Amino acid sequence: MAQSKIAVTVGNVSFSGEGEPEWLAEQLERVLAVAPQIVSTQLVGRAPFDDSGDREFTASLAGYIKEKGGENSQVDRFLVAADWLRRHGLDKLTTGDVSRALKENHQKRLANPADCLNKNVSKGFCEKSDGGFFITPDGLRKLGHS
Repeated sequence: MAQSKIAVTVGNVSFSGEGEPEWLAEQLERVLAVAPQIVSTQLVGRAPFDDSGDREFTASLAGYIKEKGGENSQVDRFLVAADWLRRHGLDKLTTGDVSRALKENHQKRLANPADCLNKNVSKGFCEKSDGGFFITPDGLRKLGHS
């Protein structure tokens, strides 16, 4: 019987196959059946302003940096900006997210965001996890959260 080829990409999910048309159609149906779950799992935490954040938190990033004393130290500004993103619903943080938030909100950039993260990790204020990081309870206490 004739062989068929197919390649499909939906979001970050891609499928390519070669084989009998009936078998290939079955495999494609399986992939398409689970694609929405995979794509939604990959998007969790990537939208900084989703509905899972603190709805009562409306501070601008500039105001929040000033309120939390992050104006003079890049390491502190990094931690405050990360907390600002967290309070807006971003549950998996990256150094790129923090840098982008500072840039998009017209704040002083960080000379070396990765170094700022590493210094916060060494102080126990952040912890690296699964290609990103999170703010530890000690970090939240430093920022004045109970």
